[in-house]
Amino acid sequence: MRIVVIGSGAREHAIVRALAQGREHELHAVPGNPGIGRLATLHDVSPTDGEAVADLARAIGADLVVVGPEVPLVAGVADAVRGVGIPCFGPGAEAAALEGSKAFAKEVMAAAAVPTAMARVCTTQDELAEALDVFGAPYVVKDDGLAAGKGVVVTQDRDVALEHGRACLERRVSAGDRPAVVVEEYLDGPEVSLFCVCDGQHVVPLAPAQDFKRALDGDEGPNTGGMGAYSPLPWAPPDLVDEVLTRVARPTVDEMRRRGTPFVGVLYCGLALTSRGVRVVEFNVRFGDPETQVVLARLATPLAEVLLAAATGELEALPALRWRDEAAVTVVLAAHGYPGTVRAGDEIEGVAAAEGLPGVHVLHAGTARSSDGALVSAGGRVLSVVGLGADVAEARDRAYAGVTAIALRGSHHRTDIAAHLPPRPDVPLVVESRSDDQRDDISTVLGSDELR
Repeated sequence: MRIVVIGSGAREHAIVRALAQGREHELHAVPGNPGIGRLATLHDVSPTDGEAVADLARAIGADLVVVGPEVPLVAGVADAVRGVGIPCFGPGAEAAALEGSKAFAKEVMAAAAVPTAMARVCTTQDELAEALDVFGAPYVVKDDGLAAGKGVVVTQDRDVALEHGRACLERRVSAGDRPAVVVEEYLDGPEVSLFCVCDGQHVVPLAPAQDFKRALDGDEGPNTGGMGAYSPLPWAPPDLVDEVLTRVARPTVDEMRRRGTPFVGVLYCGLALTSRGVRVVEFNVRFGDPETQVVLARLATPLAEVLLAAATGELEALPALRWRDEAAVTVVLAAHGYPGTVRAGDEIEGVAAAEGLPGVHVLHAGTARSSDGALVSAGGRVLSVVGLGADVAEARDRAYAGVTAIALRGSHHRTDIAAHLPPRPDVPLVVESRSDDQRDDISTVLGSDELR
């Protein structure tokens, strides 16, 4: 097949790498990065220009287009590609609103009786202050729109929460968007990421993973796009995936189809295993980064078969997915200043040495080539170093051995990725009358008029 992958991060490098390990395919990337360029032909086309992407796909005779990041999806790139008759893995703009608007996602979850946090959508600073007082600490404040993984603040400090909410409202006004910020109840318990591949009607789950969003060891510091991840989760309840399919993924896909906006692509279910059972923290509409790096490293079924089946509505006929026995851990190497103002142009050394180690491969994210051909930093999260091993401990050791082999001036990384695994939660996954409780939660705090 001729396959075009849209995006330039480590997630897209992981997708291209997985595609390259199946049957021989002709791979293209828009715009890609130096690591992806070793496996695919790169094209200097704007990833958010749907018409340009569709024209490129048609010109090269693409059999499949895979849209990686959320911004092109919300911009309608998948719609443009499907509009010229080419199968596309990724939701159209209307379905992508599940990530593009947290308020819309709450509306869908309420309609589908999906368990999630109580929430209030605020459009003024007075409403924001009132909502903070309703829910109390820890305060959870989310930008309603896309924020590159950094739109959420969880804090015990009301002033910090209030300032974050004010900044979100002001930013949306400045952009000409409807001002909206979501304040939620805090969800206790460990978090889990589960990717569900969807064809608009059927759902196929991938393996669960857990990521680390805070910048510093011990889950300290500001939120980031993600500093590391691991899979599988030896501590997770054995019926977790089935429960999420039954209570979360399938009802959501059914609701989206009922609305006339069928969901095709990856429904990323960000979950909390709380004392009251499973709750959805957030939906994303694409593979998560850095969880993709570990999940796809373990997938034995050819990825192209999975993505094409979803894009063409044939998931029901797909054989059961096969998984490698190994565990996978990825550690993100971040540039100086991340997640704030980052420094670019620092030379990266040692990538080849890292990839020469047993069970290690390196995925590029924020990288570029300098005028003299040197590999340099060009973004916040620069590299994802992936280790595969017989268990999580061995995979972790290998990933960190790879990180040690790489030199990037001023860079930083967490040293505790997958170091302390949670105990298996001693709580039921299903709480009796949960659906009724959830409807009460939503209707009491978040009226249908507010949601719209």
